[in-house]
Amino acid sequence: MGGGDGKTGLEVGKRPWGIYEVLADEEDHKVKRITVYPGKRLSLQRHRRRSEHWFCVHGEGAVTLDDRVVEFTPGGAVDIGTGVLHRVENRGEDKLYFIEIQRGDYFGEDDIERVEDDFGRA
Repeated sequence: MGGGDGKTGLEVGKRPWGIYEVLADEEDHKVKRITVYPGKRLSLQRHRRRSEHWFCVHGEGAVTLDDRVVEFTPGGAVDIGTGVLHRVENRGEDKLYFIEIQRGDYFGEDDIERVEDDFGRA
C-alpha cells in the first residue's frame, strides 16, 4: 500500500475508454480511481458477486442503471446493486474522474458480464 508519498495505485490498467488505478485491494472491498476520456463509455455490464458505489470527482457524464439514465456530475454518487446493468459515459469535453468502491466477496475481471461494448469485448 501507499507509504504516504502522494502516489496512487497498487495497479494501473489502460483501457480503450481510459485508465483505472487501484487504490485499495482488500478481502472485502476494492477501491479504484477511474478516468474516462471525453466521448468514451464503459461497456454495459453487470456483476454477480459485487456491488459498487461511484462518486464523481470531476467532469460530466451519465450513468445507465438498468433502464434509466442519471446525470453524473461532481459531488454526485450512484449505488449499483449486484446484478444491475450499468455503464458510465463521458458526455463532457474534459476527462471524467470518479472513485469506485466495490463491496463483495470477489473482485476479479471474470465477474464482468458485458452485454454491450463499443470495443468488441461483449
